[in-house]
Amino acid sequence: MKTWLTALALILAAPAVAQDASAPAETVTVHGDRPAPKFDKRIFGQFAEHLGTGIYGGIWVGKGSRIPNVDGYRRDVLEALKAIRVPVVRWPGGCFADEYHWREGIGAPSKRKVKINTNWGGVTEDNAVGTHEFMNYSEMLGAEPYVSGNVGNGTPSEMAEWVEYMTSPSGSSLARERAANGRKTPWALPMFGIGNELWGCGGNMRPEYAADVTRRYSTFIKMPEGQKVMKIASGANSEDYTWTDVMMREAARAFEGIGVHYYTIPYDWKHKGAATGFDEDQWARTLVKTTKMEELIARHAAIMDKYDPGKRVALLVDEWGTWYDQEPGSHPGFLYQQNSLRDALVASLNFDIFARHTDRLRGANVAQMVNVLQAMLLTDGNRMVRTPTYWVFDLYKDYQDGIVLPVEVQSRWYAKNQWVLKAVSASAVRGTDGVVHMGLTNVDPNQPATVSVKLEGVTGGAVGGRILTAAAMDAHNTFDTPNAVVPVAFTGAALAGGTLRVTLPPKSVVMLDIL
Repeated sequence: MKTWLTALALILAAPAVAQDASAPAETVTVHGDRPAPKFDKRIFGQFAEHLGTGIYGGIWVGKGSRIPNVDGYRRDVLEALKAIRVPVVRWPGGCFADEYHWREGIGAPSKRKVKINTNWGGVTEDNAVGTHEFMNYSEMLGAEPYVSGNVGNGTPSEMAEWVEYMTSPSGSSLARERAANGRKTPWALPMFGIGNELWGCGGNMRPEYAADVTRRYSTFIKMPEGQKVMKIASGANSEDYTWTDVMMREAARAFEGIGVHYYTIPYDWKHKGAATGFDEDQWARTLVKTTKMEELIARHAAIMDKYDPGKRVALLVDEWGTWYDQEPGSHPGFLYQQNSLRDALVASLNFDIFARHTDRLRGANVAQMVNVLQAMLLTDGNRMVRTPTYWVFDLYKDYQDGIVLPVEVQSRWYAKNQWVLKAVSASAVRGTDGVVHMGLTNVDPNQPATVSVKLEGVTGGAVGGRILTAAAMDAHNTFDTPNAVVPVAFTGAALAGGTLRVTLPPKSVVMLDIL
C-alpha cells in the first residue's frame, strides 16, 4: 500500500488538531543511551558523470582557461566541495560508464579518441577528463574515488587491466605505462563498481544473467598485495526487490556492496514537474514521494538479511535525488535543473531516513555534484552558485562517521490534498568531535512547529545551531542573487533540565549542536 495512503488513514482516524502555532508541541526523544552504528561518511558521497556540463565547465575548464583554475580544475568548485568535506565521488557514470573504455582517456590529451556521447545529448566527448584527471581530482578533494567499470560493452580483461593500471605499484607494463603518462605511484582504489544499471542502460539483463556476469567480472578484479577494494554490484531499480533477491542469492560472495537507485519525481517519467514555480500540492507530493526511500531501504535490507545475516555486504544508495523537467531553453539531454528550498528538505529528509538504517546502509551518492539534477553547485562561465542542497550537506557534514543516536518522533501530520507526512522529522549523532548534532525539519510550509526534545543519555549545558529557510517554497539561489537561501544562526532553541524547547519556522531545516 502506498505510504501516503497509510498516513492518510492515520490522520483521518486521529482527533482533529488546529493547524496553527498554538497546536500541541511535537515531541522528539534522543536516545544517547542506545547508540546505533555510525553514520558512515560515504553516505555523503557525490556523483560526477560525463553528462551535460557536470564535468566540462562544472569541474574541468582546462589549464588555459581564463576561469581561475588549479591545473585545469575550477578553483571555485574545488574550494566549495572541500568546504563540505566531500568523502566519495562516483565516476564516470551512470549510463556513460556502460560504454566507457578507459584507454580512450589516457595519454596525451590531443591524441585521445573523440566520440559521441550517445547517452546524454549526442555531443562530442573528447576524453579530456580521464583516469588521471579524475583520480588526481579525488586526491585534491580528499575524497575516495568510486570508479564504475564497464560491464555493458566492455570485457573482463579490459576491466582487470584498468584496475591494474590504477593500482599496480611497479614492475608491470601497465604500471610503467601509467608512469609514462605522468603518475609513477599508484592511486588508492577503495571502491569499484561492477557495472551500472545492468537491468537498463548497462545491458538490459535479467537478474539471473546479471548475477552470473557479476560473478565472472568480479573474479578478475584483483588488487596488489596489502590493498583492498570494495566491489560493488549493480543494484536494483527502485522497488525491484526480485533483483536484490537474485543477486544476493546467486552472487553475494562476489561483492562487498550492492546498490539501489531511486529518484524523487513529482509526477512520472514523461512529465516530471518543474523545479520552480510549483504550488503546495507539488511541494507536498514531492516530499511524500521522497519518503518512499524508507520503505525501499528497509525492504532491500530485509532481503539482504536472508542471505547475509552478519551484514557483511553494504547497501549503497548510489544514485538518489530529485529529477524534474529540464529548465526551459537548456540543452536537451543535459538534465540541468534549478534547485530550491524544496530540494533542501528532500536532502534533510533523506539524511534522517539514512540515519535509521546505518546497520546496513553504508554509502550513498547524490545525483549529481555539479550542474546536473539535484546539484550541489551550478556554474555559468566564470560564475558559480551554491544551491540550497549544498547548504544542507554543509549543515549535516558533522554527521560524517558520527555515532547515530536513535530518535523517536511524535508529530502531528501535515497534509495537502492526498499527500500526507509527519510535520517534523529528526535525526541525531554524536559526532567525532564529541558534540551531539541534531537535525530537525519542519515540512509544513505554512505553520511553525514547537518541539520538545527529551535528551536521554545526553548531557549538555548549551545549544547553538543554524537554520535554512526562506519565504517562498521555491526560493532558490541564482547567479545574480547567490545568497537568497543560505544558513543563518538559529536562536529558537533553549536547553533546560535535560529538555530542549525548539520552535521551527515553516519549511525549515535546523541543525542543533548540543554542547
